[in-house]
Amino acid sequence: MAERENEIHARHNGTSQIPIQPPPLIGSSRRRRGIIPRPRSPPEPAAVGAALVAPWLPPPPARSIRDLIIMGESKWMGKRWEEMDTDVLVKIFKELNLVELSPVSQVCRLWRLACSDPLIWGTLDFGLLKSNFIQTRASPYIWVDDRSDKRLAKILRVAMAISRGNVNCMIFHYNLYMKDEHLHYISQRSPNLKRLVMPAWNRISRAGICQAIERWGELESLTMPTIGHPPYIMEGLANSCKNFKELKIMGSFDLLFASAVTTYLPKLKVLSLRCSKVTMGALQCVLNSLEHLEVLNISHCLLFEMATNGRRQVIHELDNKALERASRLREFHHCQSRQCVACQRMMLDEGILRWYRYEDWFWRRDEVRSLDLKDYGRLFGAQCEMLTSVD
Repeated sequence: MAERENEIHARHNGTSQIPIQPPPLIGSSRRRRGIIPRPRSPPEPAAVGAALVAPWLPPPPARSIRDLIIMGESKWMGKRWEEMDTDVLVKIFKELNLVELSPVSQVCRLWRLACSDPLIWGTLDFGLLKSNFIQTRASPYIWVDDRSDKRLAKILRVAMAISRGNVNCMIFHYNLYMKDEHLHYISQRSPNLKRLVMPAWNRISRAGICQAIERWGELESLTMPTIGHPPYIMEGLANSCKNFKELKIMGSFDLLFASAVTTYLPKLKVLSLRCSKVTMGALQCVLNSLEHLEVLNISHCLLFEMATNGRRQVIHELDNKALERASRLREFHHCQSRQCVACQRMMLDEGILRWYRYEDWFWRRDEVRSLDLKDYGRLFGAQCEMLTSVD
């Protein structure tokens, strides 16, 4: 037995060249008879070829229950909320509206940063936000409930505080009557605005809109209702917004308006007059003077010209001269059909469409894809509008 142990020791230390023989198999019947006891010492190291297996090691010490719980949480439950990646938080917060985002943004610094991500605030759609108003005969021809103004101011404060200047597109309802202080507040806190759908002009002064346009140097697209004296707005866009390229008019478009557009915005690329009252002189001015124009939409417009007797004559079909000039455009949308529902509405309203009579989505549509407002956004949807409504 001693010689056997010395031989194994020599093989383990590499001092012997005698090939290692596998240990003899021990029959289980001999163990049961008690002739050969079961070994209790660690097994001898075995070798495969010339390589030796690592010596036997004792099992690792048992971990406490607390350690196992911590390991289980880290393995199966993932990261804690305050340690989650910003991209993951942004995907979650995109499903919330403005009212829900307000308390979420106050949890911690990481959550506030995620709540202000541009992916959430790219478009701020207030298309459902309206004023409680009454029409009057004296200027500004509208009276607005004071509670509507306070509600608008509160909503704007929350939105501008969370977004941190990351709003690129802002949409307002045509029946939202904001004041100069509202517009001033927005323009100060959204300097990167590229697209604006304006509300009604009634309570916004000339100085107020000019000051706002000066701050929006990156503005590229504007949807606006008709205004009495448009040249100063077109001049402000030309001086401050060097990348301006899209304009949509909702209301009336006469020769004065067309002359202001062609004079101050000669590089305009997209013009939509959808559902507006347009004179033939204004249309001809646009087609003849805007050399860089690529897209023109006069769908459902009430086209007319003044006859020699001073009466207004409605044009239902464009002449060949106008169609030839429009053929150079990349897109030309027109519809003056008496069978068209939208055209029938224009005739019924005598060219000034009463939007409130029709579907809520009707005023948002446009045949030009880049000007179509599609559905209402999630940030200020129907639920959010109800939560912020004035009793």
